[in-house]
Amino acid sequence: MREMDEVYKRYAKTVYRYLLTLTRDPDTAEELTQETFYQAIRSADRFDGSSSVSTWLCAIAKRVRLAHLRKHPPHEDIDSVTLPCGSAEEDLIKKEERMELMKKLHSVKEPAREVMYLRAFGGLSFREIGEILGKTENWARVTYFRGKESIRKETETNE
Repeated sequence: MREMDEVYKRYAKTVYRYLLTLTRDPDTAEELTQETFYQAIRSADRFDGSSSVSTWLCAIAKRVRLAHLRKHPPHEDIDSVTLPCGSAEEDLIKKEERMELMKKLHSVKEPAREVMYLRAFGGLSFREIGEILGKTENWARVTYFRGKESIRKETETNE
């Protein structure tokens, strides 16, 4: 059990940030992080060491999130919607800019898209991204750069 305490101390933040990237909700990410470690304890005997611990934990986290989505399909509650603080014009421009960015990110091919999401929305370092995806930090950097370049080229082509 002491080993799992060490694993939790070392990887809980990484798992949480990964789940926060996927859910965009701190409470849900925290809940799913706890469930991830519970599932990890239950299946610790099946960890064969063929991947890093963080990759194994993030794979569990991904399955935990999918199970959560099946039980709790996403919907927008009217009470949870916050009204924008700026003028209507400013808010519309910001929303359009976010939508445009999301469209551009969506057009990027995998695995660059996932790297860019983890970096932009999860705030993860390249080292953490590489660890989660079972690659090197340098691979994450290069993949991110290639994703940015593909967006830049697409933007230049459309102008």
